[in-house]
Order: sequence, then structure tokens, then C-alpha cells
Amino acid sequence: MTPIDNRIITSIYEKMRAYERKSKKLFILLFMLVFYGHSSIIAQPSIPAGQVDLFVGADFNYRDLFHNGKVYEILLNLTPGVKWNMGKGWQAAAQALVPVYNDYGDRYKKVRLNMAVLSKETHWNSRWFLKASSGLFGRERYGLDLKGMYVVNRWLALEAQAGLTGYCSMAVDWEASTPKRVTALFGADVYLNKWNTQFRARGGRFLYEDYGAVVEAMRHFNHCTVGLYGEYSNEGGKNAGFKVVMMIPPYKRKRRTANFRPASNFRLTYSMEGDAYANKMYTTDPEENEREGWFDRNALQWGSNTMKPDFTTKKGGKK
Repeated sequence: MTPIDNRIITSIYEKMRAYERKSKKLFILLFMLVFYGHSSIIAQPSIPAGQVDLFVGADFNYRDLFHNGKVYEILLNLTPGVKWNMGKGWQAAAQALVPVYNDYGDRYKKVRLNMAVLSKETHWNSRWFLKASSGLFGRERYGLDLKGMYVVNRWLALEAQAGLTGYCSMAVDWEASTPKRVTALFGADVYLNKWNTQFRARGGRFLYEDYGAVVEAMRHFNHCTVGLYGEYSNEGGKNAGFKVVMMIPPYKRKRRTANFRPASNFRLTYSMEGDAYANKMYTTDPEENEREGWFDRNALQWGSNTMKPDFTTKKGGKK
């Protein structure tokens, strides 16, 4: 290789590094604006201000194999969690993993913290919505995350998500890396109100540094959402599958200062290829799902949030 080629390569590499540094600075600036900025309207949260929800769900995993006489292996965890609405758009949430049945090996046998997040949600003029989160996220990531949505009209909305994260795991011992990984996704949602049908497309740089796109079609029913998806990743190639989100009863609940309940939903995702790394993103809420979206339904009256609420409040709760 000639000296000229070396200089060109060095110049390109330096420009890429400079662009990455600027992107991180811009992301942190936007994150600080959301956390400490002012909103003309404060979101009305599903959990009333000052109240705490304690809940528990289940995390079920299985994989097909033919090894040592086994046809498949199972990993079942209980997922106790807590959410505290601190008021003015602030929320603290945490979740643990408690192994119940484990065929996956020693790495998954310990009780461990899975998520611990502080978030701030805000919006303007019922069109601009922003949510900033920091802490320990799903998929063993920690760092900063920004989610945004702009409502164009009653059937079209634009969305974006960006993150700056590092690896953090408590499965064996404390393992962590410096938050250097940048993720960025952009997309659009189309909602057909007459049929409660949603189409979603997004693409960009996913969690494991692959570039790809995901297209989804979802039909929302009472307490249940069923969807199909197709995706492409430069690392994992083509894939498709289906998703089911089932909201868990009781659907009528009393509200108290401290509330005990099951997890809000159960999610099932089937992937034809079963790739554990292509087109994946972390979650920043223990109960995050495609049906409810990122933002409080009382603030964002768009899409499935315009349907009858899955959960209503009964009178008679004690403080």
C-alpha cells in the first residue's frame, strides 16, 4: 500500500472519530435538556403522582436443540418489579430476575438486578413527546437513552430513539464496560383508526452495531395485540415472525398509595431465524411493549391510546 493510501485511510478514520464524538456531545446535550428543561404541559401518568406499584411477571425462554438427549432447554424467571411516580413527569423503576427453572447453565442461576431506571417524560402542544432515561436497562446495558415522537396528524406520527450505553451484567460477577456504544433509530407509524390497525417502520443502527430495518403490521383488539413483522440486518440478513401482546387481568383495579398487582402484559415473539443479536434494542421500562408504546396514554392520545383503556380504576381504594 502506498503512503498516499495510508494518508487517505487515516483521514477518513479521523473524520469518523470526530463525527462520533460530536454525535455523543449532541446526544448528551439533548438528554440534559429533557431532564432539566421545562414543558408547557405535564403528562398525566397512568400511575398517579406519589403512588408506587409493586408487580411480578414471568420471563419464559426456550431453545430447540439435540444435545445430551435433550430436545429443548428452558429458562423460566420470575420478574418482580417496582414503579414509583415521583410527579411532574419523573418516574423511578426497577426489576429483578429470580430463576425458577434453568437449563441454560450457571450464568443464569443467580438472582440479579435486571433494570434500574430514572426517567423524565415531557411533551409540548400534544404533538412533541420526549422521554429521557438513565440507569440500568434491559439486555444488560446501562447509560443514557432518548425517545421522541412527533404527531403529524391523526393517522401519521414520526419517531426516533437514540442511546449511549455500555455493557453491565450481574449474572456471574459485576461486569461493566465504558458507555461508548451509540444506537440511533428513526421511523414512522401509520394508524388506521377505523380498524385499529398500526403499521410501523424504523431503521438505523441497532444495539449490537448492525444496521437494519424493521417493518411491522399490528392489529389491536380489546386487551390483546397481534402483529407480523419482517426485518433485514447487514449482519443477520432477512428474518420474519409474529408478536402477541396480551394485557393481564384484573382490568379493574383499586388505587392506593402502594399497589400490588401482576405485570401489565405478557409478550410472545416468534422469530423464524432465531437470531439473538440482529436488529435488537434494549428496553428502558420493565413493562415496555408495542401496544402501550413509550409514552403515557393520557398525554399521547394517538394510535391504540385512543381505544378504551385496558385498565380502569375502581372506587374505594384506601390511601
